[in-house]
Amino acid sequence: MSKEKKADHPTISLVLGSGGARGLAHIGVIDVLEQQGYRIRSIAGASMGALVGGIYARGKLDAYSKWVLALQRMDVVRLLDPSWGRNALFKGERIVSVLKDLIGDCDIEDLPIAFTAVAADVDTEKEVWLNSGSLFDAIRASIAIPTVFTPSHHQGHRLVDGGLVNPIPIAPTLNDRTDLTIAVNLSGKADGEPAAPRAEPHPANSYQARIAEFIDSLQRRLGNDDEEQDLDLFELISRSFDTMQNTIARFKLAAYSPDVVIDIPKNACAFYEFHRAGELIDIGRRRAEQALSALER
Repeated sequence: MSKEKKADHPTISLVLGSGGARGLAHIGVIDVLEQQGYRIRSIAGASMGALVGGIYARGKLDAYSKWVLALQRMDVVRLLDPSWGRNALFKGERIVSVLKDLIGDCDIEDLPIAFTAVAADVDTEKEVWLNSGSLFDAIRASIAIPTVFTPSHHQGHRLVDGGLVNPIPIAPTLNDRTDLTIAVNLSGKADGEPAAPRAEPHPANSYQARIAEFIDSLQRRLGNDDEEQDLDLFELISRSFDTMQNTIARFKLAAYSPDVVIDIPKNACAFYEFHRAGELIDIGRRRAEQALSALER
């Protein structure tokens, strides 16, 4: 191990990876870590890892968990605000505004836990570590999935999803004075058949109905294993982004070798299935218990 594990209540640096709705598994992982007496002293996250990690560092993960567990598929659709532009489908401001009201913003420097959100600068082509200033400005930049959400304008830079350059950001924790580094990888090996999504009625609102039908079409096509079928532009970009993230994640894990890796199956859900929070949190709990049990042995 790169850091010595102490017998009682070890301190940890927690690395939370990117992977869309699979990132809800981070909630279950954190729950198990706390139950087993691990003390989280530092968090680095990309995309959903930055969102869940930042909310935990703010001390509001319980409130967020209750909120996300109550979400139905159409609640997720209603949180999507069209950009009407050419660079993304949605602005992403509505969801950030809702979370700000629920969690409350603050400066990262004032958090009781060291926190770094990772984003990508599309102009300089560099990885950016956001560890000061507004917590939700950092989260907004880190979750700006290309083509899905518009880029975030931050201190003169155009920033997008951190998973583009570093889907499992271990490097920001390397100088931490903690006992262990634990990384949660959302690009783990596929585990059997993914659970089937639940069908829900479409809303009466015509715009929301069109978004719901678009999501339904994605579910149908992404669940089709017929390689002869042509992919539309959004599907191709989505799968390409996932493939790139998975490849980079394997490289980062090999290069930095954290003490513990908790793997979440990459087929646990589609990246937009945030209405399946209960299932995903349970997966995070089970995988964390397995990994920590192996560590103790």
